[in-house]
Amino acid sequence: MDLNTVWSSVLSFVSGILILVWKGHADEVKRLQILLNRTREEIAREYITKEEVDAHINRIMKRLDVLDAKLDRIIESYRTKGGSQ
Repeated sequence: MDLNTVWSSVLSFVSGILILVWKGHADEVKRLQILLNRTREEIAREYITKEEVDAHINRIMKRLDVLDAKLDRIIESYRTKGGSQ
């Protein structure tokens, strides 16, 4: 056997091993990408959007404004009753 044949065999063997290792890593990266995409989808289902948060906060603020107005009326009526006695 001459040196070129041995060298070609060694390079072919090493290249084959490197390709198998690289393919294994590529499959793992693909699997992780799929898991990451699924996780993103699940998180998107569990949490509300910014628009929904804004709508809820606006609703709460309107209710607080109504309560504030009622308290103002109660305080004003208490002052008028207390001041006239």
